[in-house]
Amino acid sequence: MNALPRQPDDALKLWVVLARAYNAVNRLTRADIARYGLTEGEFAVLEALFHKGPLLQGDVQRRVLVSSGGITYLVDRLVERGLVERRPCAQDRRAIYAALTDEGRQLLERIFPTHAGAIERAVSGLDETERRTAIALLRKLGRAAAELEPEAPAAAGESS
Repeated sequence: MNALPRQPDDALKLWVVLARAYNAVNRLTRADIARYGLTEGEFAVLEALFHKGPLLQGDVQRRVLVSSGGITYLVDRLVERGLVERRPCAQDRRAIYAALTDEGRQLLERIFPTHAGAIERAVSGLDETERRTAIALLRKLGRAAAELEPEAPAAAGESS
C-alpha cells in the first residue's frame, strides 16, 4: 500500500510563501531600478548614502549586505559614473568614506519618490495594519534566525 505524500509542515510552507512573496515584490522593484540604468547593488549604495550621508565603505557594505570586494566594485562603478566620491577620513588614514556627489544627490532626489511609489504599489496587497503586523513578525523571525548558528554539513553518505 502506498502512503500518501507527507504534507509540508508550517515551517516549510512559511519558507515557500516568504520566498515567493519576496520574488514577486523584488521583480517589481528591480524593474523600477533598471529604468534608471542602475543595478540593485548600485541603487542600494546610492540609497544608503542618500539617507545616511557619507559612510565608511565598511558601513555601506553592512547596510547593503555585499562582500567587501563587492562594495569596492560597486563604489568604483558609481565613482566612474560621477555619482559617488571617495573621501579620506581625517582621523584614520586607512579609512575611506563614500559620499554622494552633487550629481548623485540630484539623481536620488529625482528618482527616489518614484521608487518609493513602486514599492508602495508592490506591497499594496496588504493594508496599513497588515503591513505593520508583517513588519513586526518578519523582524522577529529575522532576529531569531540571525541568532542561530548554521548546522555543520553532513558527512558524505550521511542522511539527515
